Amino acid sequence: MPVEQVDWVEIPAGVLLRGTPADEVAEVARRYADTGVPVEWYRKEAPRTEIPVPAFRIARTQVTVGQWTRFARATGRAVPGAPADHPVTGVGWDDALAFCRWLGERLGGLEVRLPTEDEWERAARGDDGREFPWGDEYRTGLANLVDLGVGTTMPVGSLPEGASPFGVLDMAGNADEWTSTLYAPYPGAPGEVPRMEDWAFDPHVTRGGAFRHDRDLARCARRHGAYEKDLVAIGVGFRLAAPAGAS
Repeated sequence: MPVEQVDWVEIPAGVLLRGTPADEVAEVARRYADTGVPVEWYRKEAPRTEIPVPAFRIARTQVTVGQWTRFARATGRAVPGAPADHPVTGVGWDDALAFCRWLGERLGGLEVRLPTEDEWERAARGDDGREFPWGDEYRTGLANLVDLGVGTTMPVGSLPEGASPFGVLDMAGNADEWTSTLYAPYPGAPGEVPRMEDWAFDPHVTRGGAFRHDRDLARCARRHGAYEKDLVAIGVGFRLAAPAGAS
């Protein structure tokens, strides 16, 4: 796809059932105990809150290596060696933002940006409290996570049966995705939730998980971050957002 062409998906204004009810966190941790994720990590999702989200647009797929390469060559950044139709990974938050600005200029001054954390969860979850973008049950084969056994990225949109209610692809797996939101506990969060994650390489929230992650990262409510400096190894990429009605 040419860099100037973005397959935008309209996300209508609606109410996001954000996060996980506090009284269900222990059960969630038990359900995913085999992944080794401690219950403390899930408490960051509490409480469940109804959040009005205005209409916006989000890209159907993650930014690809091919799209990134044109930007990289124009700005003197490194060109990845992965195939052009795979999601670009290893992109820092500042560079992802720079790509958004660069593309916005090429699109006539469009406000291209990273989605907020709430927008991302709204695009993944739709109008209900589903566990995963495709529904409430995890199924191997709907997301490029560690259980699929690929061990690296796949072409974007390779698993269309894993689409969100709005038809957004790869909201779980393939590449972890930057949001524009700085990590902070949700209002009303349990007292033991950390005020900040000073062990993170970057303070912005990522969502969706990458090919190296387990199925707990496929959950719509799961809040994550870049906890290692090697953003290629941990599979951090990004997806674009824009105001509703963008062309």
